[in-house]
Formats: sequence, C-alpha cells, structure tokens
Amino acid sequence: MNLVDRAKNILLQPKQEWAVIEAETTDTKTLYTSYAMILAAIPAVAGFIGMSIIGYGSLLGVSFRVPIAQGLAGMVVSYALALGGVYVLALIIDALAPNFGGTKNMNQALKLAIYSATASWLAGIFSLIPGLGILGLLGLYSLYLLFTGLPLLMKSPEDKAMTYTIVIIVCAIVIGVVIGAISGGIMGVRRF
Repeated sequence: MNLVDRAKNILLQPKQEWAVIEAETTDTKTLYTSYAMILAAIPAVAGFIGMSIIGYGSLLGVSFRVPIAQGLAGMVVSYALALGGVYVLALIIDALAPNFGGTKNMNQALKLAIYSATASWLAGIFSLIPGLGILGLLGLYSLYLLFTGLPLLMKSPEDKAMTYTIVIIVCAIVIGVVIGAISGGIMGVRRF
C-alpha cells in the first residue's frame, strides 16, 4: 500500500486499517524508508521553515528567527531523534507486552509505533507558521490510533488495552521530553 493511502486509511478508518497492517509482513527497512522517514520529515522541515525562515513572535512588528545554521542543525537532530524515538517506543511496547497479556513481537511493535505516529507527524505541518503551532494538538489523535492498534497487533486482551496504552503514553511523553530538550537545546529554544 502506498504512503498516502496508508496515512488516509489509518486516520479515517483505523480499526479496519489495523487489521490490514496486522496481517502484513513488512520489514524494518521498508517501514522506515517507505513511511517513517517521509512522514517524520514533515515536522522537522516545517519547524525549520517556521522558526528560521518565517520567524515567530511579533513585538512592535519585529519577528524573531532562529539563525539558519542553528535551525538546520535542529532540523537534522529533531528528524533523527524522531526516527530513533519511534524505535525506542517500539522496544518499550514489545518489552511490556507480556505484562499486559500480550505477545512479544518486535515487528508488530514497530508497525504500531510508526503507524500510530501518523497523526502526530502530519500535524507537524502546523509548525510551518509558528502562530498555528497550537493546531499541532491535532496530533494527539495518535493516542487514539495507538489505543485501537495495541490489542490487535500486540495480542493484548481488550480489558488490559487501556492500562497498556496509558503506560505506553507515559513512556512516549518521556521520550518526547528528551527529544524536545535535545533539539530545543540545539536551536536555543526551550520547548517546555
């Protein structure tokens, strides 16, 4: 399935799409090169353009911009950390599966981590115009995607899915804070 159809289906009909994804035997390389690497670039590139080219804030008509070299470094680091972060999240999902009645399967955990990040990565486009950054909250739909995919891909019982999801979300928040601190430190911007 191509990237556009997969993204559209996971966003608009996640329960049906998770069933399709569960049956696929996609390897790590393909998951990254045909999906994650493309979508993870959206918030990184949009953030760079928004903060270094367009600028943010306005005090008496003055915009503030992150210097281009610093913005480029931040873009590269945030992109790499997003790709690494999704892998770390998959490791956590896989490691915790038996604790919630699920089955360890790293490939399924990686599919879950990558495809559930779709809404978050797509919402990164709002970083293009810093004033619209608040709309990035639409990316929280990724939490629902995680919740709907978890029982099917990790074979966790429905009654444990909510607790499993909450634990994964807490881990994802910690990963996100670390990524934000590192990329924000490079760009000279505090993100929390």
